[in-house]
Amino acid sequence: MKYDIILAGVGGQGTLSVAAIIASAALKQGLTVRQSEIHGMSQRGGAVVSHLRLSDGPIDSDLIPLAGGDLLLSMEPLEALRHISYLSPSGSLISAAEGVENIPVYPGMDKIREEILSQPGARIVDARSIARESGSLKAVNIVMIGAASESIPISRENFIAAIDERFRSKGEKVQEANRRAFELSLAEACGAGS
Repeated sequence: MKYDIILAGVGGQGTLSVAAIIASAALKQGLTVRQSEIHGMSQRGGAVVSHLRLSDGPIDSDLIPLAGGDLLLSMEPLEALRHISYLSPSGSLISAAEGVENIPVYPGMDKIREEILSQPGARIVDARSIARESGSLKAVNIVMIGAASESIPISRENFIAAIDERFRSKGEKVQEANRRAFELSLAEACGAGS
């Protein structure tokens, strides 16, 4: 088994935190994990991308080749399109609905959404709305993990354990809100596929 994930977003969205939580869940699953990241976090709004590779055997490189990704998980819609060349023709694209207009020539959101949804199997997740329903607007990233979790070969239990571990120091209330964000998003993703 091999599963390659491209995570994309902009500085301040927590793209690398999403990668860290998925990597932690993969390690709990007993998988081998390799990760590479490029980030402009010194400048809020700068592009951030991480290549996260999961396997039940050795992994030769940290980087995912062009057209090699099984999943493109994007926290920002325009960043999804910027990295789409890394997605395999049989891969899945999941993008958050909310854009971060960080450049003066940011295209119209309708055009971006149309382009994303023209990809086979692509989904746009209203992450902010689900996070609000979970009780914490800060749980947007966990919503995105929940939306992607049915595609990633990691058990629900290991995702929950990784999320709990990540937020343990913040207290039970924060852990519970993030667990709820994950479960609500996973339930919606499963409903979307039926």
